[in-house]
Amino acid sequence: MAFTVKTRRLLIVGLILGWSLTLLYSFLGTVRSQHWRSRKKLYQDNRVLMGTFWQVSSPNRQAAKIVFAEVSRIEGLLSKYNPGSEVWQLNQRAKLQVSPETFYVIQQAYNFWLKSGGAFDITVAALVDLWGFTQKVYQVPSDEELRTALKLVGSDKIILHQKDNVVEFKIPGIQIDLGAIAKGYALDCAVKKLKENNIASCLINAGGQVYALGDKFGQAWKIAIRSTSQAEIAAELELKDACASTSGNYEQFFVKEGKRYCHILNPETGYPADSGIASVTVVAKSGLIADALSTAIFILGEEKKDQLIQQFPEVKCYIQSGNFYEKRYP
Repeated sequence: MAFTVKTRRLLIVGLILGWSLTLLYSFLGTVRSQHWRSRKKLYQDNRVLMGTFWQVSSPNRQAAKIVFAEVSRIEGLLSKYNPGSEVWQLNQRAKLQVSPETFYVIQQAYNFWLKSGGAFDITVAALVDLWGFTQKVYQVPSDEELRTALKLVGSDKIILHQKDNVVEFKIPGIQIDLGAIAKGYALDCAVKKLKENNIASCLINAGGQVYALGDKFGQAWKIAIRSTSQAEIAAELELKDACASTSGNYEQFFVKEGKRYCHILNPETGYPADSGIASVTVVAKSGLIADALSTAIFILGEEKKDQLIQQFPEVKCYIQSGNFYEKRYP
């Protein structure tokens, strides 16, 4: 993924400040004695990948290397910014035979579009560009600009040819952005590689999305969800072989004339989502599911979210609106 030096510095600073899942317990590694520290060591490393800050913590020193290599491979397939990636080529050509992996992720995104009634939509790339979130040059577009961009939005404009893994856009100008699902898929792939290498304990933080593989020295990995006020902890979670993904209006945003505009866009209106939810955290066994659901629920809001969540009875959903509360399904 190509960034200027200035953009890269701003990105790293913003991501560090904006992590929605603050790993207070897992990465600080609080322990009760020096003896415990000497026997129970966590190896940690970090890197910027897929436009966000990744941090790996594991008792196995090889874990980070394995994770970063696999995430880099997935980025080479799914990044819309990376010239030569399959998604980049598809956006340029409007029709492309892609790898089974890329086809799978796009197909899963299409399924989430159906399940969410259109709230989750990977064709919002034109809107993301229009609002300036791609290049970090922000603007509030005019109504006419929004109407034009919305003509290029809608996953019903994507044709999936199952037989030969060909993805085709029905009209010129459509582009896809897998930013709301690719990171979750990359986490799943990284965890699979860790298991193949007999690594059973690892915590991966991908800029607001966390996967906890196994446990930490016999105890569940502990993470804290930051309050929207950023001054306190909203909830503490214990994870084991599960992923937690948070979407919120305080992660990436800009302020214009006193109004905050977040980076999660509503594909129906073309405007940043304004559903009354400040933050939603979804816990699931799959990183892909947690990633996509957190975005879709954030867009749908309180009144419309239940129909979607009930299709995934195995997940847990934590929502911040006015006051923090927890709802579990079923």
